[in-house]
Amino acid sequence: MAVANPLFDALFAPLSGRGDALLILPDGARIAGDAFLRLVARQAHALRAAGVGPGDRIAALAAKSPEALALYGAALALGAVLVPFNPGCSDDEAAHVLGDAAPRAVVCDPARAAALSARAVRGAAMLTLGADGTGSLAEAAAGLPGAVAPAPRAPDDLAALLYTSGTTGRPKGAMLTHANLLSNARALADLWRFGPGDVLLHALPIFHTHGLFVACNVGLLTGGALLFLPGFDAGAVLRLLPRATAMMGVPTFYTRLLAEPGLTRAAVAGVRLFVSGSAPLPEATHRAFERRTGHRILERYGMTETSMIASNPHDGERRAGAVGLPLPGVEVRIADPGADGAGGIEVRGPNVFRGYWRMPGKTAEAMRPGGWFATGDIGRFDADGYLSIVGRSTDLVITGGFNVYPREVEAVLDALPGVRESAVIGLPHPDLGEAVFAAVVADPGTEVATLEAGMAERLARYKRPKGCALMEALPRNAMGKVQKAALRAAFAGRFTG
Repeated sequence: MAVANPLFDALFAPLSGRGDALLILPDGARIAGDAFLRLVARQAHALRAAGVGPGDRIAALAAKSPEALALYGAALALGAVLVPFNPGCSDDEAAHVLGDAAPRAVVCDPARAAALSARAVRGAAMLTLGADGTGSLAEAAAGLPGAVAPAPRAPDDLAALLYTSGTTGRPKGAMLTHANLLSNARALADLWRFGPGDVLLHALPIFHTHGLFVACNVGLLTGGALLFLPGFDAGAVLRLLPRATAMMGVPTFYTRLLAEPGLTRAAVAGVRLFVSGSAPLPEATHRAFERRTGHRILERYGMTETSMIASNPHDGERRAGAVGLPLPGVEVRIADPGADGAGGIEVRGPNVFRGYWRMPGKTAEAMRPGGWFATGDIGRFDADGYLSIVGRSTDLVITGGFNVYPREVEAVLDALPGVRESAVIGLPHPDLGEAVFAAVVADPGTEVATLEAGMAERLARYKRPKGCALMEALPRNAMGKVQKAALRAAFAGRFTG
């Protein structure tokens, strides 16, 4: 009887004998499915020789490359737990993850090996992997067998530890199981109509849910190909889009594409689907993209602890400003809704993680009776069951006793002429407790007074920003999320002196 290893069996085992391209690189080079599977097997043998076994953690801080993606398959084959992390993190940030996850092996860029070796747990194997695929991992794997028997794994066994972005504190390791990731990939593949004929333009990083556990898992599960770019470059994406049938991106991808004159209906004629996530897609961007291309971007909603939760439909109406309907098999409820229907978003389903690694207290805080996970987001359902995200509970501004949801103010700002994007925060205020404050990126010549006049026509007085700063760019993390903590720190004394 065959040994079961849910994710490996679904994603990587089907590559055996596949002679067509799985990965298409920007220079036109192609890596066939069976050749990629051999790469996975050789890496698995090398890691096993380094002492990695079932349940061990493998920390991956390597630049995006086919070899870095193969590391995912190798970890699954060994029954190990992949811990992908941003290779651009600081040594201090890396030290936190390495100390918390206690990996049996660390795979990083050769230039960082010495620094990270000093911060890794004693006895961890240090292997290197450069952006070009070279390094000690490749050397160790060379000549090893091109086939591997996957270790047995149960659906509830861990497949990955994915660390949260840490926007409000130290990152926490979300424990994701084979069942979590596979159930989500299957739901998305069906919902978004992916099949073996699809070519997904992949410009996302692979240390994050979106790039690895949404884009790659869906592509691998359905037998399609990945047009595999090392990162996002608007010019390169425009050049390659005619070879793609789908693209997944963050809102920043779409705003940057809109700045390119080459973004036309003809340029995207062969693309059937554009997906956006990881950060809120401004309604203005949604509408501008449709005017330019004829495509309505499909926005979806997810997070590290749950993978994807909701999505606009493939065939039905894709609503600007809404993240759509709960995924099949996923339940979403609004806890303690106010008069406007907004409240805390809670979710239950096979996608919900097993808890925070070595943090039972934090896990207990996030879980509700009956298996519901409190996301920390605030949202509401409309009459048709579409979910909209109002904001994070930590971002709610209470000014003079009134609740203000930043997303509502941002939507008004973003719709004003000349505004490219905005971020609304609360700042300490001696009279109001908190005051609404806006940071805005706008076209040259845009004046704050003009923005204030536009908001006065559309917002109640208590919702209007008491201050506004024009910025060249908003601070963002690697996945395009605005770092509101950085804005609060930068403007902390605006109203208190």
